[in-house]
Amino acid sequence: MEITLTDIEKEAYKDSPVHRLDGRVKLLAVILIIIFTVSLPRVHENNMMRLVFVESYLIILMVLSKLNPVYVIVRFLAVLPFGLGIIVIQPFVRQPFFDSFTEYPLDLPLGLTATYEGLAFGVTLLAKFIVCVSAIILLSSTTKMHDIVGAARQLGIPKEIALLLTMMVRYLFLFWSVLKRIRTAQKCRLFNLWNKKVRRMWILEQIGYTISSIFIMAYEQGERTYISMLCRGYGQNGNIQTHNRSLKVSDMLFSIITLTILIASYFAG
Repeated sequence: MEITLTDIEKEAYKDSPVHRLDGRVKLLAVILIIIFTVSLPRVHENNMMRLVFVESYLIILMVLSKLNPVYVIVRFLAVLPFGLGIIVIQPFVRQPFFDSFTEYPLDLPLGLTATYEGLAFGVTLLAKFIVCVSAIILLSSTTKMHDIVGAARQLGIPKEIALLLTMMVRYLFLFWSVLKRIRTAQKCRLFNLWNKKVRRMWILEQIGYTISSIFIMAYEQGERTYISMLCRGYGQNGNIQTHNRSLKVSDMLFSIITLTILIASYFAG
């Protein structure tokens, strides 16, 4: 199943109690959850109980947000390989923060040996990865991209970084559309990345041409955009328009519940 950026952004336009929360509150809550998850001990007997508790809370929020479960699962699976590669090798790595190691009684090829401590550390990393990714998916699926940037600006990030993020969000969909048109043109010409009858070097050359074409388009688009901004009065004092609104009771309640969940999960474990 192919999910486009437009499909992801459509999820953020749904109406639910979580969608209606202030962007600043949701952004701070996600940052707090990630900090809490990462700061847990590398290996501890109560880590899994704590992480399961937090992940259950995130799943409840996803259900209340009426998110499409297929989109959530596909997005999670798309990110999983980036962390899975590091996690899988942990049983075979002897980390220096362990005092001793207990080897598995298994005969593995290439002289590899797996340890109980390495496996425990790998499982903990996997659980932390799942919680952090779930929190990010929840934020991006319930908050418009522009609102996320605006919330970050209101929380005090430098205006230069906020401007770069705003421009990236604004033109991300444009270049995604350009890439789709290029891929459609390649398919019409029977170009297939996995065609075994074609030399791999030639396929790599075509991929290089595609990347260079997008780079040139991005450069030209950036130049046109900057000139247009200058013509409309953009300067060093330019800033991003944000909609300041006071926090509601629901925002405060959500903050209290999230903080309570994190504290309870830590002391309950």
